[in-house]
Amino acid sequence: MAHGPLVRPEELGAQQPVDVLLRPLRRFLRFEAAGGILLLVMSGLALLWANSAWGDFYHYLWHETKLTIRLSRWEIAWSVGHWINDLLMAVFFLVVGLEIKRELILGELASPKKAAVPIIAAVGGMAVPAGLFAAFTLGRPELRGWGVPMATDIAFALGALAVMGRRVPFGLRVFLASLAIIDDLGALLVIAIFYTDQLHLEYLAGAAGVLALLAGHNLIGVRRAHVYFVWGAVLWFLVYKSGVHSTIAGVLLAATIPARTRVDGREFVSGVRGMLEAFVRSGEQGASIVTNTRQQGAVKAIETYCDGVQTPLQKIEYALLPWSAFLIVPLFALANAGVVIGGGHGADEAADPAHAAGLLDMLLSPMSFGIITGLVVGKPVGIFGATWLAVRLGVGVLPDGVRWRHLLGAGFLGGIGFTMSLFIAGLAYPDAAHLNAAKAAVLGGSAIAGLIGAAILMTGAPVVEDDSAH
Repeated sequence: MAHGPLVRPEELGAQQPVDVLLRPLRRFLRFEAAGGILLLVMSGLALLWANSAWGDFYHYLWHETKLTIRLSRWEIAWSVGHWINDLLMAVFFLVVGLEIKRELILGELASPKKAAVPIIAAVGGMAVPAGLFAAFTLGRPELRGWGVPMATDIAFALGALAVMGRRVPFGLRVFLASLAIIDDLGALLVIAIFYTDQLHLEYLAGAAGVLALLAGHNLIGVRRAHVYFVWGAVLWFLVYKSGVHSTIAGVLLAATIPARTRVDGREFVSGVRGMLEAFVRSGEQGASIVTNTRQQGAVKAIETYCDGVQTPLQKIEYALLPWSAFLIVPLFALANAGVVIGGGHGADEAADPAHAAGLLDMLLSPMSFGIITGLVVGKPVGIFGATWLAVRLGVGVLPDGVRWRHLLGAGFLGGIGFTMSLFIAGLAYPDAAHLNAAKAAVLGGSAIAGLIGAAILMTGAPVVEDDSAH
């Protein structure tokens, strides 16, 4: 997918160092916010489709239609929905892993003092919802889904902030993005540790070997993206065969992607300036570059400098982020958000008494009530309370321009679980009855939390900020 330049040529002279550092974050926020709108549209389409006269086709397309891949004596025969959840979402988790690594090395999480508040807020925002869910389901089989209300959907949350425009300070967007990234890391650890039923050590050892090989490639300076993708595919297959959820391979691969530049800033400026001067000296103005080998050599050298001043992590993230935001996650929503509200339409299991009781009965079960309470109450209480405690103890400070009212609204927006919550629900509840109820609770709880958060932020005074600072 082609993209326009991040900075117009005429703006280059006005760029400050802070602008260069914030550019990746701004691009990330822009794509996630736009992706959140598309995610909302696809979720609504999935709900309408699953409960329409074509509901049976919805179930057949995503859950019954098989796609088979054979590799020597190995064969994977999965439904279309399974391929989306296990293969395409591995690419999504690769992007998440790249975002986490970027923030830990160069971003808001690189400074311990800056990172302290969003890290503590994220921990509180994960622990309190999980605890509330456990209180409702203690002693019941549904307790297995305690990880469902822990997650924050970064696309929806940032999309909601983007819609509010000047009502929220830029610092709140950075805070919520950092919190959601840490939240994603916590969810990944939960999936890897608590939702792995059986391990096959021989494949796990093979995956560890490939991971070590990838780390070696990083250490010796291999920067070609295709090398990492080829070995990443092998890693994905071995992780899948090991019993660990295959999407974890995406995060493991991200950890091995080089985050160092081959050319530093000073060398880049000096080298490009020298090549531009050589380009000018090598030919008369108006002469054809095509026939001037010296000018062609100068252009190639400038391309090499441009390639060297960018990290492979940055280039791969830039390439994959639009695909993740505008294709993979919306497709996941379309395949997974189709909750059958009542009997009469939809999948065959919709005729089962467990489904025919309707949406109200779904949402009144201890499991569903635990999910909704976790998202609507646990998330804001955990995020707001943990942040207040961190500031009170002097561990960190609120971002510039962020007030406690903003933080409370962001806490409720953190209760928009969706993508990760639906993903964990699919791992926790393999049976259709519990999964359908969990999905309904996630959608209902996320909608309530999002509306409350939006109301808190929209009723505040507009924020006046200096655009030149950002």
